[in-house]
Amino acid sequence: MIKKLIIFCSILLAFQSVAFAQTGNVKPLTIGEIRTIKSKILNEERTLNIYLPQNFDKKKSHPVIYLLDGSMNEDFIHVTGLIQFFNQMYSMPETIVVGIANIDRKRDFTFHTDLKDLQKDYPTTGHSDKFIGFLEKELKTYIESQFKITENYLFGQSLGGLLATEILLKKPEMFNNYFIISPSLWWDDESLLKQAPQLLANIPDTKKFIYVSVGKGEHPVMVKDAEDLYDVLKKANKKNWTVEYKMMETDNHATILHRSLYEGLVKLFPYQEPKN
Repeated sequence: MIKKLIIFCSILLAFQSVAFAQTGNVKPLTIGEIRTIKSKILNEERTLNIYLPQNFDKKKSHPVIYLLDGSMNEDFIHVTGLIQFFNQMYSMPETIVVGIANIDRKRDFTFHTDLKDLQKDYPTTGHSDKFIGFLEKELKTYIESQFKITENYLFGQSLGGLLATEILLKKPEMFNNYFIISPSLWWDDESLLKQAPQLLANIPDTKKFIYVSVGKGEHPVMVKDAEDLYDVLKKANKKNWTVEYKMMETDNHATILHRSLYEGLVKLFPYQEPKN
């Protein structure tokens, strides 16, 4: 009995030694910063998840991606991994990603509607004007005061794609590049899509890259609206705009974002031989 006890204690001590050694070597894995800013426009604090490139140098200038649905449990981690991959394997420069964590995306990403069924299903809806004001006057101003920025991107999917489309049509100067994935243009009986030709007529023809995509497995209305958006953007005949469209043959609304962003980024940053 005593012999068994000694053996058991020896095993326990060995296990504790290994566990201690492993614990002693633990270090935090850091890919960026979490910051909180106070928004006067929204009257609330907003969390920013900020990815900084591996060789980040604050003295150097970088492009920045503003990622809607940028919470840690949403799209931030897999999108930053994609950006790192494109920097390593393609011609994409080292890029900062600013993930905007959500509080109420239905409130922030939709404009006002008088449709009673939408008001019932989305009781907090209709405040995209305030959120756009936050992006333009507070968030961008803050980021540009903290980092040297060359150009900027806006990534948005679904209701985020609706918001990205609204910004493109109403305040196009806010961003240089727009990635509009599966936009919820059905909102308010497609009113934004119906206004698009008139809004586009008043937009200056400055350099932009616009990428629109939708999954073949999505609702037919989503597919049609994305195609119609692409058509109206092309018909605007902006000579300095590059407008791309992609139907993702094997994707639906839940799976489209990652693969679609990959296809869009390839248009901008072609493959190059590995750096190492």
